[in-house]
Amino acid sequence: MISSFTSSIVNDSSINKNRLAIFASGSGSNAQKIMEHFHRHKQIEVALVVTNNPAATVLGRAKSFSISTYVHTADDMQDGHLLKRLVESGISHIVLAGYLRKIPSKIIGGFGGKVINIHPALLPKHGGKGMFGINVHRDVLKQRDKESGMTIHLVNDNYDEGQIILQTRCPVLPGDTPEKLAQRVLTLEHANYATCIEKWILRRNSKMIS
Repeated sequence: MISSFTSSIVNDSSINKNRLAIFASGSGSNAQKIMEHFHRHKQIEVALVVTNNPAATVLGRAKSFSISTYVHTADDMQDGHLLKRLVESGISHIVLAGYLRKIPSKIIGGFGGKVINIHPALLPKHGGKGMFGINVHRDVLKQRDKESGMTIHLVNDNYDEGQIILQTRCPVLPGDTPEKLAQRVLTLEHANYATCIEKWILRRNSKMIS
């Protein structure tokens, strides 16, 4: 019942703006850039910040923009409460920004093609379960890659396997540590994620109209 209700809500053309929910588990520096980018945007707004971590710094970032927040439990993801909150908030798109839980199939299905993620490496390498945060950059150095970067992709039922929307690259330098490489990749993320989200949404809208 919830799944069919969700489909009707997320496709409702009466919603004036595209309403984003940002999912984040920690600091939320990418979420901050997204909130800044869409502040007072005419077509897109950040309507909700979702986290599984009640101590996440991203909650304070959302408060500074007067954006609603929702701290969920593991049960909320499976029993429909999280999906219900998304529906009630009129969310049209979901953006993952350092979110460390797997998105349930019900949510992916309800928002089919409208869930996007950023990954701190050049997929399909260095992806999959456990490949998040500093673990990714350690693996890049362990594999002696000559370059790294970030990947923005659609989310499906498998970790880091959705259709790639954008990749940008940076060199792996002699003497790099995981922390140094992480900062270089994060700079790419901050420079590209919000603008990529904007183009992705507006391009989708244009195709639906045409």
